[in-house]
Amino acid sequence: MVSLTSDIFLTTRAWHRAVVGGKDIILRHTSALEFLELFGGYMHEKNIEVYAMQPGEYENIDYRIVDSFECIDFTRFGDVLCTSVNQTFNDMLDDFDSIDEQSLVEALSRYYFMNGSSFNELDIKQENMALFNSVKDWVLDYYNVG
Repeated sequence: MVSLTSDIFLTTRAWHRAVVGGKDIILRHTSALEFLELFGGYMHEKNIEVYAMQPGEYENIDYRIVDSFECIDFTRFGDVLCTSVNQTFNDMLDDFDSIDEQSLVEALSRYYFMNGSSFNELDIKQENMALFNSVKDWVLDYYNVG
């Protein structure tokens, strides 16, 4: 069964609230970037990425099964759980070969401009620094501000 898709909502945030609100799952990757309003999303989107402790009922939700939420830094927005900015960026760098690079680059760019043209407040794990620095160059070139 497919959950609601973004087509009937004005924002991706409203869509995510309708689909995952009140459930014991955490938005992650591109879905987290959309909910954190660091990435605007795509037209006619139907897939949502989450952390969950058990598989769910919807075939258009990518359930990354974990044993516990203890090691995941997340924020609660009403009845929606979403990975933190730092957790989201580190997760995407960890899974770089299987992520939506466009959402990562645009989100890092938005973060950069929202934080006074700086990445100083980001807490990137040491093992992700080399990749982050490569992506950071793309981000700065993306809007030709480097």
